[in-house]
Amino acid sequence: MVVVSWPTNLERVQETIRSRLQIPDDRWKGSEEDDKAAEICRILKTKKFVLLLDDIWEPLDLFRVGIPPLGDGNESKIVFTTRSEDVCRGMAARKSIKVECLEEKEALSLFQAKVGEDTLNSHPDIQKLAEMVAKECKGLPLALIVIARAMASAKTPEEWERNLQKLRMHPKDVAGTENDLFSVLAFSYDCLPDEATRSCFLYCTLFPEDYQIHSEPLIQLWIGEGFLDEYDDMQEARNQGGEIIQMLKRACLLEAVREGEYLKMHDVIRDMALWLACEKGKKKNKFVVKDGVGVIRAQEVEKWKDAQRISLWNETKIEELREPPQFPNTETLIGCSMMSTFPSGFFTNMSIIRVLDISNNWTLKLLPAEIGNLATLQYLNLTRTRIIHLPIQLKNLKKLRFLILDWIFPLASLANQMVSSLSSLQLFSMKSLSSHPQMDEIMLLEELEQLEHINDISIRLTSTQSIQRLFESHKLTRSTKSLSLVECKGVNQLQLLSPSCIKQLMLLRCYELEEVKIIHFEKQVVPSKFPNPQCCFNHLLSVKINACKKLLNLNWLIHAPKLQSLRIEQCGIIEKLIEDERSEGSEIDSGLSLFSRLIYLTLIGLPKLESIYGHALPFPSLRGIFVLGCPRLKKLPFDSSICMSKKLEKIIGQQEWWDGLEWEDQSVMHNLTPYFQPLIRKLHSGQ
Repeated sequence: MVVVSWPTNLERVQETIRSRLQIPDDRWKGSEEDDKAAEICRILKTKKFVLLLDDIWEPLDLFRVGIPPLGDGNESKIVFTTRSEDVCRGMAARKSIKVECLEEKEALSLFQAKVGEDTLNSHPDIQKLAEMVAKECKGLPLALIVIARAMASAKTPEEWERNLQKLRMHPKDVAGTENDLFSVLAFSYDCLPDEATRSCFLYCTLFPEDYQIHSEPLIQLWIGEGFLDEYDDMQEARNQGGEIIQMLKRACLLEAVREGEYLKMHDVIRDMALWLACEKGKKKNKFVVKDGVGVIRAQEVEKWKDAQRISLWNETKIEELREPPQFPNTETLIGCSMMSTFPSGFFTNMSIIRVLDISNNWTLKLLPAEIGNLATLQYLNLTRTRIIHLPIQLKNLKKLRFLILDWIFPLASLANQMVSSLSSLQLFSMKSLSSHPQMDEIMLLEELEQLEHINDISIRLTSTQSIQRLFESHKLTRSTKSLSLVECKGVNQLQLLSPSCIKQLMLLRCYELEEVKIIHFEKQVVPSKFPNPQCCFNHLLSVKINACKKLLNLNWLIHAPKLQSLRIEQCGIIEKLIEDERSEGSEIDSGLSLFSRLIYLTLIGLPKLESIYGHALPFPSLRGIFVLGCPRLKKLPFDSSICMSKKLEKIIGQQEWWDGLEWEDQSVMHNLTPYFQPLIRKLHSGQ
C-alpha cells in the first residue's frame, strides 16, 4: 500500500514501491525519475500484483510512476481511495464504489472498540451514554475514531455527559476534534479550486443540521452574495452555481437528496465547515447560526457586532431591545422565523448587508420603513410572510437585484413606481395560487418593462388584458420564467408565444379555457399537430393544470421536449392528453422525443380520461406516476417492444383501478407490478 496524500509527491510514491519490490541501491540511487519508473515497470511486468494507492487528491500519472498498463488478460489490479469523484474520472477508473457512512450498529461497534471495554464497564450508565455519543458522529468513521479516543479516559458518567453536551453545542471543544478530525476533513475544502467555490461551501452552514437545501434558491443566494459576480448574465451565473454544486458533491462535501433537487451536509462536515467559517474557531461569532433556541436575550445579540452572517431558524426570535443593535459587519441575515415584528431600529445599523431572507415567517405582518435605508441590499426574500403592504421606502433600494414575494396571500397591492424605482433589479418573483382583485397587474407589468436589467420574472396573472399586455412585450415574454394564470375569466383560448423561456406554467381555475395554441412572434398560428423545431418550449420543465373544466387536450405539450413534471387535476372533459393523430398521416416528429425527460406524471380527477397517448412511449426518465379518480383510463402507454425507464420507482393508484387495467402484453403488467403502490387514502400532496 502507498499513502499518496496531499500534495502529491511522485518521488515518495516511487520510493515506497521500490521498498516493497526490494530494488537494490545500485539500480536506484542517483537515478532520474524516468529511470526509476522504467525499473519499477520492468519488475512489475513479470508479476501479478495488487497496488493500493490510498488518499489520492489529484489524478496520479501511473505511467510516470512506472506502473505498466493493465491489459484485458492481465490479472493485476490497481485500487485507489479518494474523496473526489473527479479523481476517479481523471484516472479512468473502470469501477467506482462510493463508501457510505456506517450503519448505526456498525458505527457503535467501531466506537466501542476504540473506547475500550475498561472504560465502557467502569460505570453502568456509560454504555448508554456511549450509544448517544456515537450517534452524534452520524456514521463517519474518522469522527467515531477521534471522538472515541477522546472518551477512552472518561470513566465517570459526568465526564461523558459534559462531552456529549460539548459535542452537540461546541464540537470543536472536544479533545482531538480540531487537530485530528476537522483539520483532516479540511483537506477537501483546501482542494477546492477557488475562493468562490469555498465561499459557496461555507455558506451551506447557515442552514440547520440535517436541513434539506433546495439547490435553486441556494444558487440565487450565492448570486445575491456576490460569489458569482464574474458572470454578468443571470443564466450564466446560475449555470456556474450548478457546476459548483456538482463539484461539492463530487468532493463528498455535499450529498444529493430527493432526486438531486435538494442538498444535505453531513453533520460532522457541517461542524468542520462552521469551524473554518469562524476562522478555525478564533472568531466564534463570525457565523451565527441559531436553530430552535427560543428567545435570544439582548446580551447575546450584543455579542454579534462582529458577525458576518446571521441565521435564525425554528422557534428562534429576538427579545425587544432597548437600543438598536450594532451589526456593522453583517452581510447576511437569514431566518427570523418567529418574529411578528422586528425590534425597534433593528435594521438601522446594517451598513453593508447584501442578503436579507426573512421568508417562511408566517407571523410577520409588518415590514419596518427603515428597511429602505439598506443601501447595499441586493437580495430580499419575503416569501410566505403575512405582510399586507410593503413600505414605500423600498423604492430606495437602488442596488437590489432580487425581490422575491412568493405566496404572500395577504399582500393586496404594490405602491405606484415602487418596482420601477429598483433600477438594478434582475429577478422579480410574485408567485401565488390565488387572485388578488386589488392588484393592478397592468401597472406592475409596465413597471417591470421599464427596468433595464430585468431578465427573470415569475408572475401570477388573472385577466385577459394582463395576458395580452405580457405577450405584447418581447422583453417581458423573454424574461418570464414562471407564469401562473389564475381564475382568468373570459379566456377560452390561450395563445402562447414561441420561442418561449418559460420554465414553469400553471393554469389554475380557468373555467372557460378550451384550447392552448402556439403562435410565433410573427403571429403565425402553428397547429399543434405539426411540430416545428423553431416553435418549441425548450425551457419548459413543469406544467400544472387545475380545474380547467372545458380544456379538451394538451396537444401543445409535444412542443415541450424537456418537460419534467406534469400534473393535471379536475379537468372534467379531457379524454386524451395527447391526441393520436397517426391516422391523419402526421406522426409526431420523433426528434422531439415526447415525454423523454418526464420524471413525474400526476393525474387526479379526470373522469373522462381514456388515454395518455395513442401508442407506447419509452419514458426513459420516468420515476413516478400518480393516478386518482380516472376510472376510464384503462391503458398505460407501455409495451414490451420499448425498454421502460430504469429509473421507475413507483406507480401509485387505487387497487381497483390497477386491477382493471388492460394489457396488450402480459409481460408489461408483470414488469410494472413490482412498482405499483396501492393508494390507501387520498393524498393531497401528490408525489
